[in-house]
Amino acid sequence: MKLGLHLPQYGRAAVTGAIQRVARQAEDLGFDDVWVSDHLVVPSEQPYPPPYLYDPLQSLAFAAAVTSTIGLGTSVLVLPQYASPLALANTLASLDDLAGGRVILGAGIGWSAREYEALGAGFDHRGARLEEIVAVLRASWETDPTSYEGEHYAFHDMRLLPKPAHRIPLWLGGTSDAALARAARLADGYHGLGMAPAELKPVVDRLREARPGPDFTISMRLTCPPDQPVEELVEVVVAHGEAGVDHCVLTPERGDLETWLRCAETWAEAIVSGAS
Repeated sequence: MKLGLHLPQYGRAAVTGAIQRVARQAEDLGFDDVWVSDHLVVPSEQPYPPPYLYDPLQSLAFAAAVTSTIGLGTSVLVLPQYASPLALANTLASLDDLAGGRVILGAGIGWSAREYEALGAGFDHRGARLEEIVAVLRASWETDPTSYEGEHYAFHDMRLLPKPAHRIPLWLGGTSDAALARAARLADGYHGLGMAPAELKPVVDRLREARPGPDFTISMRLTCPPDQPVEELVEVVVAHGEAGVDHCVLTPERGDLETWLRCAETWAEAIVSGAS
């Protein structure tokens, strides 16, 4: 199993220099990749996520600048909230090229209607828009010039350069029947959030029935209390592997930067060295 670490992008740990410090540490400790979340704005009445949250792609750019090999992932980018798929395609292509081919695009449709409203994006038909955005991203990254004609997005003979340095893996998230079917049909992998191994097994079985090959990655993001005994965390990771998960992202539930650094070191010593 491969293992990632969520960067200190939110809450008390999100201070100047924290992204760079933890990204360097994660690479030195042997984590496969580092990850960020995406909530561009947070309604005041919404209890989750924390409103103090660095921009995801700028955070990854800072992480990329101080590392050389570790992967850079989004968990997950809410694609239909972004006004222009072409502009997003350019940003992701630039990030991947500048980083030397390390981006993993975890993507989904989100769940907060208030966030969509504040960003001027329609909440309805967001699943259909996501599918078109995936097509726009792939076309923009793989053809030159690029044209696309869809119900929600259309353009003709546009050039977007430079292209990504590698074929950016696209992992789609979500738990609905439609989301699972979409991931199996369109993506290179599935990226879920917080499922226990018992509830995860039917999801894995369904995805593997549709996509049995090694070219489809099943990833799960785990939220880990900093005071959780490391032996318990090891058991959780092992159970996910036994359920068919290929990749886990370990996410400190809370804490300041020093808590983050301590968790990363403890988890690396207990899990990373024998995970891959």
